[in-house]
Amino acid sequence: MTGIVVLGSTNMDLVAYVPRAPARGETVTGRAFRTVPGGKGANQAVAAARAGGEVAMIGAVGTDDFGVRLRAVLEHSGVDTDLLRTAEGPSGTAHIVVDDEGGNAIVVVPGANGSVTSLSHGDEALIATAGLLLLQLELPLSAVTEGAAHARAAGVRTVLTPAPARPLPPELLAATDLLVPNEHEAAALTGRTDPHAAARALLDAVPEVVVTLGAAGCLYAARGAAPLVVPAPRVRAVDTTAAGDTFAGVLAVALAEGRPVPEALARAGTAAALSVRREGASTSMPYRAEIEAALADPATLEADPA
Repeated sequence: MTGIVVLGSTNMDLVAYVPRAPARGETVTGRAFRTVPGGKGANQAVAAARAGGEVAMIGAVGTDDFGVRLRAVLEHSGVDTDLLRTAEGPSGTAHIVVDDEGGNAIVVVPGANGSVTSLSHGDEALIATAGLLLLQLELPLSAVTEGAAHARAAGVRTVLTPAPARPLPPELLAATDLLVPNEHEAAALTGRTDPHAAARALLDAVPEVVVTLGAAGCLYAARGAAPLVVPAPRVRAVDTTAAGDTFAGVLAVALAEGRPVPEALARAGTAAALSVRREGASTSMPYRAEIEAALADPATLEADPA
């Protein structure tokens, strides 16, 4: 294995589509409901695999029907699940409300994900042979920190999406090569609402940062280099769920392939733009051929989604 290892969560997304999200104490009528395999870890694994990466997943599913379905979706996407544990009890779930503007609000219930508090010897061996380790914060922080530290000791590049936003221990930041927050997470980590100021502050802790800016694209900053803003393609958003995970997964593949940072960011941004044109999380993620076609002819992204 010389590809990408994802240490992260698997959730079944329970998605309600509504004209607008309800206020506290309010009930609204939805127009549709779907169960869609997701979780930030699984989403990034699927995005990376569809983008052409060799991907393996470390995490846990439950003993319920959701667990069976989550494992099957990963395997169908080409993700190696040999080290995806089965924990007694329910799988993780994410309860998502998507409004007609494509925005979302999410409540995550960890379920089996909460059982991944440390790494097994098999997990450590797999990480040590990877080209890149993808991390998020939907597993217990002890496992995330252990995974990053083990990767750092083995000389494996680490890419961390700090979501859901929370204070990060110094030992996790010390083992992170590239931090990929959105602008809200960057603000939560630094107390600075301006993405450029937040990125500069984050460089005190990590060598490279990509702050995703939604429809405005992304901001890349690295120690000793001028910042770089890469615009996002213009599209009509249908559902922004997992756009950030699509970006991270495709970025990981591009970096693992040795592509220059500007090109890698453009590929990731194009993939994210493709994903928001469709409903769902893992179901919305584009395949490599779709990404290549959109890069070759950006005008195709401006057409209404099918």
